[in-house]
Amino acid sequence: MPHFEIHATDVAAAKTFYGGLFNWQFTPMEGGEEMAYHLIEGRDIGMTRGLTGGLMARSGPAPAPGGPIRGGTMTFEVDDCDARYRWALDNGGAEALAPTDYPGIGRCAYVEDGQGNVVGMITPAENN
Repeated sequence: MPHFEIHATDVAAAKTFYGGLFNWQFTPMEGGEEMAYHLIEGRDIGMTRGLTGGLMARSGPAPAPGGPIRGGTMTFEVDDCDARYRWALDNGGAEALAPTDYPGIGRCAYVEDGQGNVVGMITPAENN
């Protein structure tokens, strides 16, 4: 299932902003406490809607206002997260997050694409 993430310096403020803008609700994700990770539920987004989203604490400084876009990440479902991760590293990508298991969610990894972007991949828990 496709998944996107929004990175925020102030998670509470971002929840207020996106909740008001799109009428989204946020649920803390079990196992994501260190990142203040929240799953998004909305009219077109959620575990039963074909597209999932997350809001999380930014791991570094925010980009400068008006600067180049380096925003959220997109994550795509793959059959074998570890194999796709190795392929990415062997073909010009760089590690952003090594394959990691998230109970009840799946096995997920992120790579830099060599163009300044981060892309994620996930093998859902039921496929592990």
